[in-house]
Amino acid sequence: MTSRRHAIAEDLRHRISSGSFKAGGRLPSETQLATHYAVSTATLRSALALLQGEGLVEKIHGKGNFVRRPLRRIMYTGGAAAPAFWTAFSAPLRMTATRTTNIEASSHLTTLLNVPPRSSLTEVLITIHEEKTPHGLAHIYVPQDLTLATPPSPGQAAVRPADLRPPLSKVQERVSARLPTHEEASTLRISPSLAVLSLSRVATDTTGRVIEAFLLVLPGDRADAVFPTRFATGERSSKA
Repeated sequence: MTSRRHAIAEDLRHRISSGSFKAGGRLPSETQLATHYAVSTATLRSALALLQGEGLVEKIHGKGNFVRRPLRRIMYTGGAAAPAFWTAFSAPLRMTATRTTNIEASSHLTTLLNVPPRSSLTEVLITIHEEKTPHGLAHIYVPQDLTLATPPSPGQAAVRPADLRPPLSKVQERVSARLPTHEEASTLRISPSLAVLSLSRVATDTTGRVIEAFLLVLPGDRADAVFPTRFATGERSSKA
């Protein structure tokens, strides 16, 4: 037997697909919907959570629930094709440095940047948007002695220019899927039950020192990550 929340979700899904609730429009309040369907607010919110997880509805804090406009998927291309993370996306996106803070390295960052405990780091928080739609959240970490005197702007690295430091030797990337934190779900306007792509990118210079690490979070309903393999001229390529 279909549960009440699934029945409500199906009815709302139909009303969205039929145009009764239009893309970008605000849904009736949760109290109004609960009254309409003769259920508790908790049951109504559970039904909305199903639609939020599907990407049909988004909840904006303090404003209500809205029918989500069709989202364009973007692609993050890793490997040699991405000398810097802001050049790695398949679509032009707006990068905004929303916060720059001096911090001490936690145990996690100590391992990630290969620095002594409590080392001084600069943390830059960057939000990534396509028009008004949030597409990602990035935390950049740089040893303070390598940090620019002024915060980085979109398209600019957080570290000093290449002529003031040893050349870059290696960039290591790691990607996984997980559930978002409360901060990530709120900033990206996604359901806490929607998986995100969590990507770490660590840049090392020729002396073996980590000069920059960034942790990027992309909503799983609008992003893909691709890591191409390139072969030297004359080598035979193979297809999986």
